Amino acid sequence: MHQYLESTEYIDWKAPEVFAKARSLAEGVESPELIAEKCFAFVLDHIKHSWDYECDPVTCKASEVLKHGTGYCYAKSHLLAALLRANAIPAGLCYQRLTISNDEPPFCLHGLNAVYLDRHGWYRIDARGHKPGVTAEFHPPTERLAFPIISDGEADLPEIWAEPITPVLDVLLSKKTYREVADNLPDIQLAATNRTMHATSA
Repeated sequence: MHQYLESTEYIDWKAPEVFAKARSLAEGVESPELIAEKCFAFVLDHIKHSWDYECDPVTCKASEVLKHGTGYCYAKSHLLAALLRANAIPAGLCYQRLTISNDEPPFCLHGLNAVYLDRHGWYRIDARGHKPGVTAEFHPPTERLAFPIISDGEADLPEIWAEPITPVLDVLLSKKTYREVADNLPDIQLAATNRTMHATSA
């Protein structure tokens, strides 16, 4: 579990402002599961999704997401992982491959999290943020994610990464505005069309 607790370049929970926010969310709460729920709710409700709210700048590091109060799903997942890890709760990054619109190609990656809960094991949560037709909840052991897998070519990627994957970093670190990110959303090719197959690149 060590890798899922580390402070890293992009999940930088040792940044003073991230650590302070993490501890404030846990104040007065003893149950790790309840702390995880509070961290999830904070990122879900208080960090604006860059596309939904037309927000710049493009953020990547957890500390940047917290400072500017905005991020794409990938960046929001970096902050949520950081808040959880700062509270000694193992957390990783997960991805789905989804259609961008109308349930047909092209595709893009969607970023979310997995948190390790003693009672349930690894449990996926999606703090993307609500919009009409899109909701997600913290309700272990039942997953209530923002997006179902419904179209051919879509997939729940089974891995739990300790660090952001390269296609995501390439976009977040090279694009300057939320519109540029939207025009260049990361994607990967699947090893097969099976919805649960492993990705060929990460």
